[in-house]
Amino acid sequence: MGLDQVKSRLDALSSQRVLGMKRGIEKESLRVQGQGELALTPHARALGSALAHPHITTDFSESQLELVTGVHASVPACLHELQAVHQFVYRQIGQELLWVSSMPGPLPADEDIPLGQYGHSNVGQAKTVYRRGLARRYGPRMQTISGIHYNWSFPGLSNDDYFGLIRNFRRHSFLLLMLFGASPAVHADFVAGLDHGLQSLGEDTFHLPHATSLRMGRLGYQSDAQTSLSVSYNCLDSYGHSLQGALTGSYPAYERIGIQNAAGEYQQLNTSLLQIENEFYGTIRPKRVIFPGERPLHALRERGVEYVEVRCMDLNPFLPQGIDESTAYFLDTFLLHSLVSPSAPDTPDEIAELSRNQHLTASRGREPGLQLERQGQKVSLMDWARDILKGCQDVAKALDHAQGHDGHQQAWQQAWDRLNHPDQLPSAQVLAQMKAQHGNSHRRFALSQSQHTRQQALDLPLSDANRVAFEQEAQASLLEQQRIEAADTMPFEIYRQGYLDVRRLGLPGQKTC
Repeated sequence: MGLDQVKSRLDALSSQRVLGMKRGIEKESLRVQGQGELALTPHARALGSALAHPHITTDFSESQLELVTGVHASVPACLHELQAVHQFVYRQIGQELLWVSSMPGPLPADEDIPLGQYGHSNVGQAKTVYRRGLARRYGPRMQTISGIHYNWSFPGLSNDDYFGLIRNFRRHSFLLLMLFGASPAVHADFVAGLDHGLQSLGEDTFHLPHATSLRMGRLGYQSDAQTSLSVSYNCLDSYGHSLQGALTGSYPAYERIGIQNAAGEYQQLNTSLLQIENEFYGTIRPKRVIFPGERPLHALRERGVEYVEVRCMDLNPFLPQGIDESTAYFLDTFLLHSLVSPSAPDTPDEIAELSRNQHLTASRGREPGLQLERQGQKVSLMDWARDILKGCQDVAKALDHAQGHDGHQQAWQQAWDRLNHPDQLPSAQVLAQMKAQHGNSHRRFALSQSQHTRQQALDLPLSDANRVAFEQEAQASLLEQQRIEAADTMPFEIYRQGYLDVRRLGLPGQKTC
C-alpha cells in the first residue's frame, strides 16, 4: 500500500475517533545514593503501599520505583500528571536521587539487590516470589534496567485491528531504538563476569561506539530461554496459544531451581518457561485492564484487547521525566501509522528476522551503512527508516488537524532532522557529553543528570491541592493493604496453586489464523 492509500485510510477516520485516542505512562527509575550507588532503603512509607497505590509502586527491586499516570485524552495532561508524581516523590525520599539512565550505576553484590516487598498477604507474597524467580532465572542485575512504558488505545478497534498494529509496530520498532535509544554505555558493575563484547571507555564504563540502546540488546532485558518461544501475533488465538504453552509447560532449567529450597523458602512461582504473563519479554504487548485476581490472558480472551503497551523506550537522561511531549506525540503518530498501514501475517522466519534487526540496531544502529533484513533481503537501515518516517508524515498532519495544534508535525520534523544528523540522536549525545564533561564515565554523567533533575523537580512548586491529594492517596493505599491482608483466608501454597491453575487462563477462541 502506497502513501496515497495510507492517506485514504486516515481520511476515513472521523475526528471524533481521533480525539478518542488515549495514552498513559509507566516510568521506572532506580533510587540511588549520593554517588550513584543503589539505595538499599525500603520503599518510603510516605509514598504509600507499593501493593495498593495506583500511581507510585515498585518494579523488580525495592529500590526501583515505578510511577504510573492515569489514562489521558491529551499528551500535555499526561505529562503534567507524571511531573506532579515526580515532584511528590522527590519530596518524600530525602537526599536520594532517581537515576535518570535506563542502565544502572554501581551495583552491590547480586544477593544484596533487594526484592520488592508487598506485605504478608497472599497476593503480596506472590509478587515477591515472582521477583525472586526472576532473579534466579536471569540474575538480579538485568532486572535493575529501567525504561518507559507507553500505553495507547484508539476507539472502535477490534482484536484483529490491534494485532495488525502490533505486527507493524514490531516490524518498524527499530526506528524507535534509533530515534530514542539513550543507553549506549553501561557501568562496569553491570557486565562484571559476563562475556559482554563491549569496549572499555574510561575507568568504570563499557560501551559500543554506534550503539543506540544496550537496554534492548543482548545484554539488556532479554532471555536466552525465551528464544525458543516464537510468539505469533496473527490473532488473539495464536498469541494466547503461544503464551499458554509457555505458562503451563515445565522448563528443565527451572525445574532444577525448584519451587522451594531445602529451608522451605519459595524460589519461584512455578517451573514453567514463564511464571506469569508479565515475564514474557517483547517490544509491545496487547493488554486489558484486569479484575482483582484475574489472569491477564483470561482478561484478553474474555473481553479482548483494550490497549497496547509499548515497552522499547529508554529513559532519556536529558529530560526531567525521561520523556517529553515531542516523544509522546511521535509515539502517537507512529502507533497510528502502524494501525492504518497494511499488515501481513507474521511467520516464524520473520519473527526471527525481527529479533536480529532489534539486536543489530541496539548495538550498531548509528554505524554508517548498517543493513537490516526485510523479507529475507538486506536493506539499508537508514533508507528503511526514512521510508517509514515519510509514511508517518500524513499521519502527523491528520492528528494535528483533529487536535488543533502542530505538535505531531513538529515531533515528526525533529525525528526527521535527528535521523539525518545522527550526532543529534540521544545515544550519540550521551556519549558526547560523557566524553566532554565526565571523563567518559557513565556513572559521573548519569549522576550529574540525576542531581540536576532532582533539583529541577524540587524547584517547581507543588500545589497544596496536589500535595494533599497525594498524601491522602498514600494513606488510602496503606489502609487498602491492611484490608487485603486481613481478608486472606487460605495458606499461601493453596493460593499459589489456585492462581496458577490452567483453568484460570480462560478458554481459547474458535478462530484460527
